[in-house]
Amino acid sequence: MTPTSQKPAQRRPRPRRYLMCPPTYFDVRYAINPWMDPTDPPEPTAAQDQWHQLHELLLALGHRVDLVEPVPGLPDMVFAANAATVLDGRVLVANFRHAERGEEAGAYEAWFRAHGFTTVEQARQVNEGQGDHLVAAEVILAGHGFRTHPDSHAQTSAFLRRRLVPLTLVDPRFYHLDTALAAVSHDEIIYYPEAFSPPAQARLAAMFPDALRVDEATAATFALNAISDGHNVILPAAAASLAVPLKARGYQPHFVETGELMKAGGGPKCCVLDLHPEPVAEPAAASAA
Repeated sequence: MTPTSQKPAQRRPRPRRYLMCPPTYFDVRYAINPWMDPTDPPEPTAAQDQWHQLHELLLALGHRVDLVEPVPGLPDMVFAANAATVLDGRVLVANFRHAERGEEAGAYEAWFRAHGFTTVEQARQVNEGQGDHLVAAEVILAGHGFRTHPDSHAQTSAFLRRRLVPLTLVDPRFYHLDTALAAVSHDEIIYYPEAFSPPAQARLAAMFPDALRVDEATAATFALNAISDGHNVILPAAAASLAVPLKARGYQPHFVETGELMKAGGGPKCCVLDLHPEPVAEPAAASAA
């Protein structure tokens, strides 16, 4: 973990609007990532409790949380982050790689259309929403290699009207970008370099030279599947080792138990789709090479 000797910055939280799906039907019935084992399913009551703890924390921090109705037969619908990428009121609905999750896209698209979102489009190629698309330095950091296909990038960039920086993921344990990298402010990230190809590592190092880098053991706790409002950072309880370096950079960490969600390869960020209701107008810290 890279140290920092900088004086802690004065961080200001930005109120957010999030979309979540209650874990009513959450289960592990199939295996589409290395963390899933149908012979070791989550305990339903514990999973419900963990999701509700996260939901209540977001509300306590002053954020708006909308809920989408869960659909029977879609156990991974709880992972709302994968359903779409939303920027400036524009919604690019996911196109899931695995058939087991395919019907989630229609359920989420119906929610957006029923709740006042008028600029809605479905991805034409495989594209797994905010699981693989995070905004930092005024660009879209776009993971690909296991789920989202790079052929989807042109549509994503054009529809969302942002420059896109492709980042190849190479470790199947970190199959979505949001398991290997967290955008904690408009110009700062935390990431696990070895989850990325050498060219992607070089690109991230050039764009974010002062980023907090974590080691394999920390990344394996899903520490990077974090939610940030620019000041408060919500992480899995198993990632407690990040408390000190985050505080040193002016952030306030909050830890939630996510062990049952982890059995499906999910953490805090997986459960939350950031609706980015207002246009982001932050000064650019860097540009992609």
